[in-house]
Amino acid sequence: MAEESFLLVSLKEEKAKKLAQVLSNDTSRKILEFLTNNKRATETEISKKLSIPLSTVHYNIGHLASSGLINNDEFNYSEKGKEVIHYSLSNKYVIIAPNNIEGLKEKLQKILPVVAILSFGSFIISKLGTLPNNNFMLSKTGESASRMMADESVAEMAPMAAQQIMPEISTTTTEPNIALWFFIGGLFTLIVYFLWLKLYNRKKS
Repeated sequence: MAEESFLLVSLKEEKAKKLAQVLSNDTSRKILEFLTNNKRATETEISKKLSIPLSTVHYNIGHLASSGLINNDEFNYSEKGKEVIHYSLSNKYVIIAPNNIEGLKEKLQKILPVVAILSFGSFIISKLGTLPNNNFMLSKTGESASRMMADESVAEMAPMAAQQIMPEISTTTTEPNIALWFFIGGLFTLIVYFLWLKLYNRKKS
């Protein structure tokens, strides 16, 4: 089963209180920041790097793991045969819902991948949309340069070259806007759908 990409917490749950306590703790935030810059680390490594007592690190690591903010699924054995756990960030979105979260989790599981696809699609469009225009503009520039060199009067050819190149520059500079509007349109559609679904369920109940 694939790991969920978000941590959904309701304000009515005890878990929300624990999460708030963890995030308000200075030591816990230091550990999270350390793991942000380091792919994984043991309690001993964290203790040495941050100059924090090992017992304090162990205490905060326990709360971070139980809150779902870090992972503890990797380990190895020391020379003495003791199990050494390696900790890493869970890389999840933390979403706090004010009311009952029943059914909301499933909706987010459907919506978040679509947002990711929209972002990726916008990036691809912004990249591919500029390539043909750039190549075409270079071709036009090369043709204009050749004509200017072959002609005896450079001054007469300059306006013609400018007329050929300027439309291509204009097209190139406006092309990335297509990707932006693609993303905004897709995101707007998702928001409208989500609001409609919420109103529909409210009327149904």
